[in-house]
Amino acid sequence: MKINQLNQKPEIDYHLKLKELYLQFELLLSEIRKKEVPDLIIISINKDIEELNSIASSGNELRKILKKKQTGIIKLLEKELKLVPKNYYRNLWLALGMSVFGLPLGVAFGTIIGNMAFLGIGLPIGLAIGIAVGTGMDKKAFKEGRQLDLEIKY
Repeated sequence: MKINQLNQKPEIDYHLKLKELYLQFELLLSEIRKKEVPDLIIISINKDIEELNSIASSGNELRKILKKKQTGIIKLLEKELKLVPKNYYRNLWLALGMSVFGLPLGVAFGTIIGNMAFLGIGLPIGLAIGIAVGTGMDKKAFKEGRQLDLEIKY
């Protein structure tokens, strides 16, 4: 089974950010085509593509829908096949590191020192821990061949 093509829309050329997002979505689809993907996932992706092709609007509304569909496809691939784009885990763990490690460390420092103004010290430490964990997971995904050759930028 094949993944459908995304229809070209001439009005996209007038919106720079929409055009970049559209090209990124097409690149995502071409990277998925290079991998062995089960038919159920292809059916789900084709359904999203058909919905995008049927949308008549352009501009910010199309951009929001395109981002939503792209994020949904990436989450589906990660959940079912463990396929991820470049730096997926780094970006995910950056925020997790700050909230899971950084805030508790900051509270601990503030409590030990006796001044809660030192709460912010934990955030960069958590950021560094999160980036380290995420980068390690990205390297592991690359070694196992589970990484798509594109980086998602919003």
